[in-house]
Amino acid sequence: MHIQQIRNATLIIDFAGKKFLVDPFLAEKGTLPPFPNSDRQDQNNPLESLPLSVEEIIADIDAVIVTHTHLDHWDDAAKEALPKDIKLFTQNDEDKAEIEGAGFTNIEVLQEDTVFENIQLIKTKGEHGRGEILKMAGHVCGVVFKHADEKTLYVAGDTVWYDEVQKTIDAHNPEIIVVNAGDNQFLQGGSLVMKEDDVYEVHKAAPDAKIISVHMEAVNHWNLSRKDLQKFGEEKDMSSNLIVPNNGESNSF
Repeated sequence: MHIQQIRNATLIIDFAGKKFLVDPFLAEKGTLPPFPNSDRQDQNNPLESLPLSVEEIIADIDAVIVTHTHLDHWDDAAKEALPKDIKLFTQNDEDKAEIEGAGFTNIEVLQEDTVFENIQLIKTKGEHGRGEILKMAGHVCGVVFKHADEKTLYVAGDTVWYDEVQKTIDAHNPEIIVVNAGDNQFLQGGSLVMKEDDVYEVHKAAPDAKIISVHMEAVNHWNLSRKDLQKFGEEKDMSSNLIVPNNGESNSF
């Protein structure tokens, strides 16, 4: 397994001989307005440049996974760059219809028993915040990847820590867990994705797993830096299991 952090939640995952592109957010730096009602209103999104060209990112991709269709996970640049007949997995019929509206023709809704090229892709639940903000944030999902020749990978997606994340870890015992942990927030409503304490809960639930923290510092409403999460990991004695990659960085397992 080979996981490359591109930017925000965008990943290239080589798994059991197939290459997946997860949550493609491919706009050039500073070409989109800031998310409203949040910090850094003087900074356009994305805040960081891509570490590779779009052509390099999408080269030889076997399938795309869109966990949900928020702008920073599925943007116009991705819609324009990707082949319209590429295999694409999404979370529900609503998102499928939206993606079909952009001209894509080979879309499959993830289930708990989806199989692609002998790889199990298991849709998992997530909550994009807590309380009232959920009504605005909408539905999201994560994915567990399984294959006999690979360690089990859990890509949690845009979720905070809650009981379904615990259930997923208990059910699948993932050895690698990718969490979206920028503690992104609007001015009201609290965390939309994981913050330090959520990551620590993941570590406690899966103390032997390697945790890769992404979705950090790339859009204006981030609230937790890479540096601060790494410092927190040291304080909680989980540094050996916590990976906070820079854009373009790869890790193999």
